[in-house]
Amino acid sequence: MSNVVLAANNVYKSFTDGKSTVEVIKGLSLQINEGEFVSIVGSSGSGKSTLLHILGGLDRPTQGTVDLNGSRFDNLGEAERGYLRNQYLGFVYQFHHLLPEFSALENISMPLMLRKNANFKEVKERAEYLLERVGLTHRLTHKPGELSGGERQRVALARALVSQPKLMLADEPTGNLDRKTAGSIFELLSDLRQEFNMAMLIVTHDEQLAKSADRILHMQDGLWIDD
Repeated sequence: MSNVVLAANNVYKSFTDGKSTVEVIKGLSLQINEGEFVSIVGSSGSGKSTLLHILGGLDRPTQGTVDLNGSRFDNLGEAERGYLRNQYLGFVYQFHHLLPEFSALENISMPLMLRKNANFKEVKERAEYLLERVGLTHRLTHKPGELSGGERQRVALARALVSQPKLMLADEPTGNLDRKTAGSIFELLSDLRQEFNMAMLIVTHDEQLAKSADRILHMQDGLWIDD
């Protein structure tokens, strides 16, 4: 039986402004196993990104639990959740969120440099290898403003992989790219997932991109729906 990397049980999430409450996630459960590729498909406003933030420990559920690598995750303090995110999770977003003042190599190195006792030489070698894998060896000293949209997303992908995560969470990673560039990024995601034997959960509204997943989950109004 496959080992479970991430498990959510009966998760709810609501937001309130003091006058009214909006329930965005309505009792969802999900399990992702080692090496598994799962996609979540749904229209804008269905709750996909909110769920991903909860699963990644960027937000807490109003009700329910999230386990990461076999241990309860959602009820930890911010520092503890941050530590576990750095150890086990990689993130790729629709917008790259690269630090503009740092080079491609420095951006990729950042997650490992934040760790205690980081070995600069080893970190640099790993970042350079990942730049090679995403086809950007010739761009290692370039800053984000000097890169194209597709190149920036490749750097973001390499940054997500530098810590060798057990699970990558990707939120509309190709949503800001043209179809051709999006296709190449998605192929790269799939190749690297297999190379590093990691699980991947991708949120998208693009059914075509989602079809290569092992499982496709359809989401509407904060609930799973049948295909």
